[in-house]
Amino acid sequence: MLSRRITAARPLSRALQSTAPRTTIVSQIRRASSDHGDLSVGDPNMNGGYINPVPQKRSLRDPYGDWWDKQERRNYGEPVHEDNDILGVFSTEPYTHYQPGFGAVLLGTFVASVFGLCAVVYQFYPDKASVPKTYPDGLEAELGGKGAWLARTDEKDF
Repeated sequence: MLSRRITAARPLSRALQSTAPRTTIVSQIRRASSDHGDLSVGDPNMNGGYINPVPQKRSLRDPYGDWWDKQERRNYGEPVHEDNDILGVFSTEPYTHYQPGFGAVLLGTFVASVFGLCAVVYQFYPDKASVPKTYPDGLEAELGGKGAWLARTDEKDF
C-alpha cells in the first residue's frame, strides 16, 4: 500500500506548484453601521425594551403564600426577570441564618471548648505509672555489663 503511494506521488517540484490561480488576500474591516445610532441610549438594559420586574430571589418569598406555581413561587402572568436562572428557587441562595459576628462568637466558643477539654485531659491524664517498675540487679548483664546505664534496682529509694 505504501509503495503504491510512493510511486504515484508527484515529484517535489510539481507538488510545490499551485494549480489554482493566485489570489490576493483582502482584509476585511467590519464597522458598526451608524444608521442605527447608539442603541444603549434608547435601550439602556439592551434587552429589547423588556420591562424587568424588581430583582427578588424567589426563594426568599413567602413559601405559604397563595402562588399559582407553588414550586417556583410565582403567579400566572407575572413577568419573569431576565436573570431568572439566578433569582429562581433552585439557584444558590444567600445564607441568612447567622450574622458574621454571631458566627465568630460560635467559632470562638468551639475553639475555647476544645482547648478547655485539652487542658482538663492534660491535668488528669495518667502519664506515668503510679509505681515505677524495678528489676533485680538492675538488669546489669542484660544491658551491657559494668558501666552501662542500669535499670531501676530494688535498693534505690524512690
